Amino acid sequence: MVHDTRDPSVSATERYDAGRSGRFLIGGTMSVTRLGFGAMRITGPHGWGEPLDRAGTLRLLHRVRDLGIDLIDTADSYGPFVSEELIAEVFGATSGVRIATKAGFVRYPGNPAPWPRVGDPHYLRQCVHLSMRRLGVERLDLWQLHCIDPKVPRDEQFDAIRSFLNDGLIAHAGLSQVSVAEIEAAQAFFPVATVQNCYNLTDRASEDVVRFCEANDIGFIPFYPLAGGGLVAPGGTVARIAGQRGLTPAQLSIAWLLQRSPVMLPIPGTSSIRHLEENVAAAGVVLSESDYKALESIVPPG
Repeated sequence: MVHDTRDPSVSATERYDAGRSGRFLIGGTMSVTRLGFGAMRITGPHGWGEPLDRAGTLRLLHRVRDLGIDLIDTADSYGPFVSEELIAEVFGATSGVRIATKAGFVRYPGNPAPWPRVGDPHYLRQCVHLSMRRLGVERLDLWQLHCIDPKVPRDEQFDAIRSFLNDGLIAHAGLSQVSVAEIEAAQAFFPVATVQNCYNLTDRASEDVVRFCEANDIGFIPFYPLAGGGLVAPGGTVARIAGQRGLTPAQLSIAWLLQRSPVMLPIPGTSSIRHLEENVAAAGVVLSESDYKALESIVPPG
């Protein structure tokens, strides 16, 4: 359920307030700003170890809070563990910020992507408890299976998630990197509150998943939400429209996502306070019909 509070009369550069993106009720009960923050990039290089500038990273997270963002997405594999630990240091258990975390991948020094998947129910339950410990909470706001493990029967993984909900370990559950058929299969075991797939202006392969989420009031969290490639390079369509509006290509990408669907919950990540503020400024941008259609036509959906 979404409440759109954006005002087209206010310029994106006039106000840094994530609340202008509107709000969404995850699972019908947990209210969050539609514009969140992705915390994958607050760790060390290549997602491994401590950040090179720890003090700067903590300042960034404090700025996230100051800008009104109350949805932060992380995972136990980011660092690993470092992202959750830094978030806990700044926000604690009583900040009012909702933390969405994930598990299902394993990390070790030098292992390249794609990271190995582990969907053993005992392992996943351990991951839930360890995330609770690192974040300093008695129940996780939103826990998401990072990716279905093809080596483990799918229903066993879904049944494990149901048990996490039934045991009060997590308030809401979601999935990542899934198809419509997989979401439907999971719904036989537990209410799917969110889906997190790759989606942006230049990668719309998950268009059918977005439509399914809209029809079922499921929050859709696009990872890699900022369009890339030649379309955002100087002279490209995204860069041209952004320049005409006095926006950056990243701001235009975020504005398009927020306008694309009321269930869309973009989580652009950054290690820069300046880029964070630019991203939040996009929360108040309302695209004209002609600009929206021009962007919509860049890459066909599906």
